[in-house]
Amino acid sequence: MALPIKYNVRNVFIRWRSTIATIVGVALVVAVYVLVQALAVGLESSSANTGAPGNLLVMRKGSTAESSSQVKLDQLRTIQYLDGVAKDTEGKPLVSGDVLILINLPRRENKGEANILIRGIGANGIKLRPQVALMGGRWFRPGLREVAISKRLSARFANTGIGEKFKTGGHEMTVVGQFDAGSSAFDSEIWMDGDEARSIFDRENYSSVLLTTTSDLAATNLINRIEKDKTLSLKIVPEIGFYKTQTKTAGPIKFMGAFLATAMSIGAIFAAMNTMYASVGARTREVGTLRVLGFRRRTILVSFLLEGAFLALVGGVLGCLLAMPMNGLATGTLSFDNFSEVVFEFRITPRLWMNGLLFSVIVGLIGSLLPAIRAARLPVIASLKSI
Repeated sequence: MALPIKYNVRNVFIRWRSTIATIVGVALVVAVYVLVQALAVGLESSSANTGAPGNLLVMRKGSTAESSSQVKLDQLRTIQYLDGVAKDTEGKPLVSGDVLILINLPRRENKGEANILIRGIGANGIKLRPQVALMGGRWFRPGLREVAISKRLSARFANTGIGEKFKTGGHEMTVVGQFDAGSSAFDSEIWMDGDEARSIFDRENYSSVLLTTTSDLAATNLINRIEKDKTLSLKIVPEIGFYKTQTKTAGPIKFMGAFLATAMSIGAIFAAMNTMYASVGARTREVGTLRVLGFRRRTILVSFLLEGAFLALVGGVLGCLLAMPMNGLATGTLSFDNFSEVVFEFRITPRLWMNGLLFSVIVGLIGSLLPAIRAARLPVIASLKSI
């Protein structure tokens, strides 16, 4: 014979003074767990949101990131006239030779400095990235040392507002526009003309080449053509797939979140255990009565485990609610791919909610296990004689 669930729920709320500390403790643990994991989810979402269908990215064979790749000028000339490469309305190949430059800029409010990526793009570089939209000002013009910057990045660094100027490598750059990249990896970049960037920063080669194709079949043929050409020594991958693999930075954050949650959960387990022991002590006669009424030891054991799990679940819901105001908040961290500033948002997804609630229930079950065993083993006569 099983005890009704409402019996456990009633006991939790009747003894609210002894359980509120446990609920708050579990809530704080779950909030920290959810927030740290939301950082990792935000980073992964930023990479997953980057790229357009049909776009292909060309890099040096063996390179794992654009920053470590080099594509020569003659290679770019060969690539842009291959069969399958799409053309614009003027008949020019939809190809962009990109060059990535790492610079250092001061943060706003004198909060130190950080590295930022400047991406020099070709004439069709903006067309190939439809997810990027100009939010203010205008796009840069070649030869005038003008740049456009992500609006989110501009909010974090000094002298990067529209009309402002910043110095890097002995050159003064003028910010003429701000763009929004739709929560993609491009939100962490400054853009300027590619050939001008190569000239200013003394780069002989491009870092990568971005192109789009006329069809899926053309893309497949183009990939086979470039991969098999030993004279080019290049690799070509779908742009979307490439950025989905660029999630190394999320790994350490996930580990840190799991470590913090584990460390803090030990305290929450002891808090739950203390609360449940106090509950067992206060309900000794009640437990004896249940035994006399015919409830078995395992029924009482399961009942106390459910009570502890429910107690922690309430804390888990509270913890998730405490974390929700951070959802969508922009922040930044260091990329382990190129050691530059990465701008992204906290992403608290439904799956993360479920993980937080599951985590809280596990804490509650572990914390209530020993008290539940003690309650189930209480002698009937001794229990009924207790005051």
